Amino acid sequence: MALHFSADEFAARRDRLAAALEADGLDGLLIFAQESMYWLTGYDTFGFCFFQCLYFGNDGTLALLTRSADMRQAQHTSNIEDLRIWTDGAGATPAGQLKDMLESLGQQGKRLGIETGTQGLTYQNGAAVHAALDGFVTLVPAPETVTRLRAVKSPAELDYVRRAGELADAAYYAARDVTGPGVDEGVILAAQHKVIFEGGGDYPGNEFIIGSDRDALLCRYKSGRRKLDANDQLTLEYAGVYRHYHAALMHTFVIGKPTPRHLELHTAATEALAAVEATFMPGRTAGEVFDAHARVMDAHGLEKHQLNACGYSLGAHFTPCWMDWPMFYAGNPWVLEPNMVMFAHMIIMDSDTGTAMCLGRTSIITDGAPEPLSATPLDLVIK
Repeated sequence: MALHFSADEFAARRDRLAAALEADGLDGLLIFAQESMYWLTGYDTFGFCFFQCLYFGNDGTLALLTRSADMRQAQHTSNIEDLRIWTDGAGATPAGQLKDMLESLGQQGKRLGIETGTQGLTYQNGAAVHAALDGFVTLVPAPETVTRLRAVKSPAELDYVRRAGELADAAYYAARDVTGPGVDEGVILAAQHKVIFEGGGDYPGNEFIIGSDRDALLCRYKSGRRKLDANDQLTLEYAGVYRHYHAALMHTFVIGKPTPRHLELHTAATEALAAVEATFMPGRTAGEVFDAHARVMDAHGLEKHQLNACGYSLGAHFTPCWMDWPMFYAGNPWVLEPNMVMFAHMIIMDSDTGTAMCLGRTSIITDGAPEPLSATPLDLVIK
């Protein structure tokens, strides 16, 4: 099996999850999030685009219902021994076969949690599951049960996170070195991915964000490329990824001569990042982190140019997004703990002047000062 963690590591995770289910009065959990399956068993696939469900009982029982295309994937990448296949075909009813699996495991009449806040459970499939299990078991929404456990990383996970940070730094230098007037955005993306893949890294949970000129003010990837002008701006958000663990960075590079507004906004972004990272302490809440960001942005008069969130947790995540919980937004009560991995992004998009300025990096929460995963400078890059 191609497992990335030891048997003891997986056993500890099962014990933590079983205890969480007991505390919530649940007999078991229906797991639909691929990152939860990966964390609990090592199961590594993009097959969650179809119906699949991992059952975990508070007695440690594991059983996976998936398609035949993923059977060997589960055998090779996970420690799951009980594999069930739902049958592709006209009129296929995987939710009904899930009920059959649960009945064979003695779950009738039990109280089961169900992961609902995930890309692995579409509305259509969720409705089918509820219809198939209605009156058979009691389903209790449990969207955060595994997410909260995953948010605090083990020492073995932090080893992968730190390697991801090294790959992110390599991607920074690769982009910085090739960026310049006349350079195609595709060349920059290719340079970043090249060093990550050559360093043993993986595909990211979502596309790298790249945009120049007016597209530098976008926070999402869009199709289409352009070549950089002699005076331009380039926003990059990217992540080193190792064993699916992410460490993200974000920068806006200036090509040619920076405008006074670029310099003003870079000062604000740098101050805001320092204020946020000073709040990266156990016992502080995700909402307090956002408040630190907002105070600096407001002091610079940037209320209309900032976002309503300034970062989020990172870990092992799957498409279509590498963002994890908690997120930094006003009032979020989630309390920070040691060994959480947090990405802080200072995103300033001044549409009035067409100026972008972004700065972000990932850190590990410790008992003291946070541990930045990047050794790259925070200075404004001018090419």
